[in-house]
Amino acid sequence: MSRLVDGYDLVLCDLDGVLYAGPEPIPGAAETLSALAEAHIPVRYLTNNASRTPSAVAEQLAGFGIDASVDQIVTSAQVAARSLAQAHPAGSAVLVIGGQGLIDAVAEVGLAPVFSADDGPVAVVQGFDKKLGWEQLAEAAYAVRSGLPWTATNVDATLPTERGIAPGNGTLIDVVATATRQRPTVTGKPEPLMFHEAAREAGARHPLMVGDRLNTDIAGAVRAGVDSLLVLTGVDHPDGPDAFDDGERPTYIAESVSGLLQPALSPSDYFSDGQKGDGQ
Repeated sequence: MSRLVDGYDLVLCDLDGVLYAGPEPIPGAAETLSALAEAHIPVRYLTNNASRTPSAVAEQLAGFGIDASVDQIVTSAQVAARSLAQAHPAGSAVLVIGGQGLIDAVAEVGLAPVFSADDGPVAVVQGFDKKLGWEQLAEAAYAVRSGLPWTATNVDATLPTERGIAPGNGTLIDVVATATRQRPTVTGKPEPLMFHEAAREAGARHPLMVGDRLNTDIAGAVRAGVDSLLVLTGVDHPDGPDAFDDGERPTYIAESVSGLLQPALSPSDYFSDGQKGDGQ
């Protein structure tokens, strides 16, 4: 039996909504990742969450029975920091508006995290942190209004939590944007940079993205020229083969990440029996 994953040399995998849903693992996810490892198919775990370090992400996955090394984790904080390191000399001060994951990522590429616009930063980088408040957002606004380049790890408008949907990094970006009349350069999904970096680091020529969000995971794959699998265990549940906006049509659809080990189904094939589309 031909499997969907056959023919791809790298799997790029989103986290929440694909491998777990809040505190609960997605059934079959750990077994699927184990099967990929046994088949020597490399995996990179892509997350727009810039607040957590790669080691924290790997520890969380271990709690769901998924064995992932730190080197397999690609965060939007890392991608943003590497982009800044390419643009500025080593040791340059960067105003960091975000959590420990972003602070560590900036330091790891040889830049100096600072936390005030008065500390001589050459750039501003902003990522999500639940503890961000007015003072930090004001520092970002002061720096951006002074003309410094501004990078955002992602602009996700919402963030799924155990209690429901909460404001995401995009809403905090909008606060600074409103105060400065500027918009940042974005490095996380759906921008293609994260996909390209992950594939280049893995030496892959034909990667496959697996995600549950059309406007980040799938749209990013389309922009990056990467095939994609939409799984119906998370946010989006299209109701037919034509229920996709331009630039958000997946290559394949499956009930869950376990579909990687099953025959491939295009959107048209998936909906051909007229009974699917509710994610059940």
